[in-house]
Amino acid sequence: MIQRIKTNLFRSVMALMSVCAVHVSFAQAVELPKEVLAGEQARIAAIAKASVPSICVFAGAAGGGSGVLISADGYALTNYHVAKPAGNFMKCSLPEGNVYDAVIVGIDPTGDVALIKLLGRDDFPFAEIADSDSVEIGDWCFAVGNPFLLATDLNPSISWGIVSGVHRYQYPSGTLLEYADCIQTDAAINPGNSGGPLFNSKGQLIGINGRGSFEKRGRVNVGVGYAISINQIMHFLGYLKSGRIVDHATLGATVSTDNESRVLVTNILSSSDAYRRGLRYSDEIVSFGGRSITTVNGFKNVLGIFPRAWKVPLVYLRDGERHEITVQLAGVHSREELLHKLGGAPVPPSPDGDEKKPKPMPRPGHPATKKSKPPEEWKHLFEERVGYANYHFNITNRDRVWKAILAQTDLSSSSATWEIDAKISDGDDANIRLEEDQLVAVIAGKKHGVDLASDLSRELAPAGTGGLLLALHTWKHLLQTGPAKYGEVYYLGTAPLDDIAKQYDVLVGVHDILETRFYVDQETGEIAAIEMFSDQDEDPCEIRFSDYRTVDEITLPHRFLIRHGDEVYDVFDIKKWNFDIPEATVKAEGETE
Repeated sequence: MIQRIKTNLFRSVMALMSVCAVHVSFAQAVELPKEVLAGEQARIAAIAKASVPSICVFAGAAGGGSGVLISADGYALTNYHVAKPAGNFMKCSLPEGNVYDAVIVGIDPTGDVALIKLLGRDDFPFAEIADSDSVEIGDWCFAVGNPFLLATDLNPSISWGIVSGVHRYQYPSGTLLEYADCIQTDAAINPGNSGGPLFNSKGQLIGINGRGSFEKRGRVNVGVGYAISINQIMHFLGYLKSGRIVDHATLGATVSTDNESRVLVTNILSSSDAYRRGLRYSDEIVSFGGRSITTVNGFKNVLGIFPRAWKVPLVYLRDGERHEITVQLAGVHSREELLHKLGGAPVPPSPDGDEKKPKPMPRPGHPATKKSKPPEEWKHLFEERVGYANYHFNITNRDRVWKAILAQTDLSSSSATWEIDAKISDGDDANIRLEEDQLVAVIAGKKHGVDLASDLSRELAPAGTGGLLLALHTWKHLLQTGPAKYGEVYYLGTAPLDDIAKQYDVLVGVHDILETRFYVDQETGEIAAIEMFSDQDEDPCEIRFSDYRTVDEITLPHRFLIRHGDEVYDVFDIKKWNFDIPEATVKAEGETE
């Protein structure tokens, strides 16, 4: 019996060896399809391309995370919850093997994004940015980062996977760390991957990794990770470069789904711009920010990708009638509330935030073991100020924009009085005189005036403009005095006027009780529009400047479109400028004395 078992076992082993030999021989004889080999090489090339600008972020004893460079001058993205423990300065490494100093620039605590700047070069490699709205479920993708701080040789780890979901919404911790409209992936995201890039199969940047469904499953990847879409981050990039602590937006209204699956307004603040534009309780929202709205989560997703103060298109139905409006979004937090929340800011439910579990210990001398102190040569790149992550970058950008304005319209030497002659839309004449202590306009034979020594909140002449004379006064004041003497002037970031695709540099000036936003064309340096607010709960006076012409080396707008709320007050075509100084009369082309 035993002998028979041994014999059968021997025969089975020999048969198996024979099959294996045939299989190996067959595999050696067959060439893999060219498409398979080409796909493999494309994948290798994409990973090689994407790894070059990927960085490891080291926060000393606090651990670290990942990030990615997005411009040659060293700007890089990471998570807010990665940058916060690192402090104002940190160490970052590139796969090339070098470690660089980096400084904090701006933070978005609500969206869990931070902008940092690597120092010491102006030719950093940077990622190619894709359109994350084109990402679809099933697309190949891969994450690059420093999981468990394994990059002791400064080479990042790669994890390959697919896009498992798009337009996911992850609820915030309170009102911070909200992941709206994010990308879900099964590519492995572990402790240390936070802040690192998610690339598509071509090696193009589609998101920043940062959150996963780990809280009940321990500190290891389970195939459910989330990346902040790069399109959302690009909306905020100008704000982040301002050096400020930036905020996300609210419509000033809440919504819910009724039994017919319609998204209806359930509450709305009467002080909101949406209310002033006509949105009311029970209206059905069908489109927001250019995207169709069919669910509450879908609405929250779109709302979450826009910064405070942006203007966004909204379409709603009331009694079957379609209404199209543009609303200026308010902030989720007040300035004081946001600063208060940052004092005890939470960490998202990802493995990076579990302080009770031991962190991997890098080798001695590794950047992660060194406490990050401000390097002496870079100390001037950080300036502390309440409300800012780094005030230095706000001043730098404010001065950059002002320099661009001066290159076109330098009126710093003009005297106290300006006079403007114009034709209005019906052919009547208009004359505006801006003096040091009073403002006077005669429009179609009717006189309007403002006494600058009085309560300016009541001086909103002419009626129906929201304060045209005061708006022109703030514009003149900036052009004459410059940001340093205006009052308070800061760089808001970039924002659209009519089309989300075109953004302007925005300066905000506070003079007396008046807040004015100056929209500056990034290509020409021309002031395209101003919005002057006498009260934040009221519509501003809006002036659109166009038809810029250069006369006597000064570039000036020769058309004003004045709007208040939904109404266009009038259009002024400028015939002549007079700055009340010798030889300073500037006429429109074709005009004579």
